[in-house]
Amino acid sequence: MANIKSAIKRVQIAERNRLRNKAYKSAVKTLMKNYLQAVSEYGTNPTPEKLAEVQQRQAAAYSKIDKAVKRGVLHANNGARKKSRLARALKQYETPVAS
Repeated sequence: MANIKSAIKRVQIAERNRLRNKAYKSAVKTLMKNYLQAVSEYGTNPTPEKLAEVQQRQAAAYSKIDKAVKRGVLHANNGARKKSRLARALKQYETPVAS
């Protein structure tokens, strides 16, 4: 255990940051899982209501990922990769529009 006052404070700060990082990462994983589940439900039975649910969950996941990146919990490229994977999951179920 640290004996110096500044070292004790750094230990406390590190623990606080660890808990914050853990909370953000857990929330991101949960929102991504909920989104992917909604996408799979939409893929089996595409309806406008399910698409709206998918888009709402996508917005929530994107928001949490962006906040985690802003606060330094996730690296910017890691956040971009997660968002890309979410978008790609929905893209495979969308039908191309004939022009």
